[in-house]
Amino acid sequence: MGEGIASVPVGTRSAVMRTAALWLLFLAPFFYLTYGVANWLASLRAEVPNLAFGWEKHIPFFAWTIIPYWSINAFYALSLFVNDTPQDVGRLARRYLTAQIVAVICFIAFPLQAIFVRPATDGLPGFMFDVLGGFDKPFNQAPSLHIALLVIIWDHWRHRLKGFPRGIWHVWCLLIGLSVLTTWQHHVIDIPTGALLGLFALWLFPADRASPLVAFRLTKNRKALRLAVVYAIGATIFLLIAVISVHSNGAGLLWLWPSLALALVAIGYAGAGPKVFQKQGDGVTSLASLFLLWPYRLGARVNRWWWTHKLPAAVEIGDGVFLGRAPNRSELAAYASVVDMTAEFPTPRAADLHWRAIPSLDLLPLTVASIRDGALAVEEAHGRGLVLVCCALGFQRSAAVVACWLVRSGHAANAAVAVEQLKALGRPVHLKPEVYAAIDEAAR
Repeated sequence: MGEGIASVPVGTRSAVMRTAALWLLFLAPFFYLTYGVANWLASLRAEVPNLAFGWEKHIPFFAWTIIPYWSINAFYALSLFVNDTPQDVGRLARRYLTAQIVAVICFIAFPLQAIFVRPATDGLPGFMFDVLGGFDKPFNQAPSLHIALLVIIWDHWRHRLKGFPRGIWHVWCLLIGLSVLTTWQHHVIDIPTGALLGLFALWLFPADRASPLVAFRLTKNRKALRLAVVYAIGATIFLLIAVISVHSNGAGLLWLWPSLALALVAIGYAGAGPKVFQKQGDGVTSLASLFLLWPYRLGARVNRWWWTHKLPAAVEIGDGVFLGRAPNRSELAAYASVVDMTAEFPTPRAADLHWRAIPSLDLLPLTVASIRDGALAVEEAHGRGLVLVCCALGFQRSAAVVACWLVRSGHAANAAVAVEQLKALGRPVHLKPEVYAAIDEAAR
């Protein structure tokens, strides 16, 4: 068990137990009530479609896998009691609720059914299948709530187990995931959609920071609003593609992935800010963000290549400070430190490299505070050796920081002079004159 459990004070442990018990008293009936209602409503329909691929008929049925399939119920309850604080219990419970509510809405709005008829089974597996059949009808399919909860519970325990027990946990979770197919409870497309739902719950209620939506305030920046609308339109287009294409192929549901990714980015530009990417000051990005926003990051990487493939990755500004685009892992060996102004790109890990991230949204001007923080980070890193200051392309966010550093270090009289110096080195710099005032203020 995790080391943190034993170190929890007795009073806190009692509070955790009480909070977990109260949550479980609510969650258990809520689960069976809402899940059962969705099943019942689907059973009233004259025809319920399915999204099974033809090749799924070759998936074998293993009766014994009902055991790992059922085990998630025990872990669902137990996980609530394995927490360090009542706040941790509440966060896990909210993740459960998020997955439950979203899944049930999908089950009611777009019911699907499993079409494979299980063979007769006996013994313990047969008993477990009989109990399962008492409340679980073949309707609640995509997204698989079983998989969504598995993602949440897997993440909960992987931080609390170490060594051999952690390896066993990963293997058991893999068995649970496969069991939704080998018990013929779900079709294949239910798994990735369920995983997306579980990751969304992790993203919405992260373990080491506040929810990215907790401080949402609709932005007054017109450019940010325009970008939010653009990304929202992109999300809607992918959603429509999913709805249209799923009628001919169940794989069409996978278009929900880029739709969700762009929707989260739209929320960031609309008012949530760079927190939607969940990137910390050391450059580490949450697992949920890495997966959920992968389609957006793929587009960002293509855009980076398009604009910079004919340019050097970075140019030296002076005194061992370099300005460039977001680096690849192979390009990091030359540097001792990186000052990273991107929110969207995760950190390519490298040994003995100091990484300072100041997450900011692409295409928006940096605040005075971010420019100053970036310049101070360059000054602090300067003593370690060569420093790379980067953003997606190296044209705006990082350029503003380097211009501020040039002014602060006495290499330029003001922002306008600093920008001209950068342009003279052959690096495209796209900073509007109104940004110069922010740079000069940050340099004071």
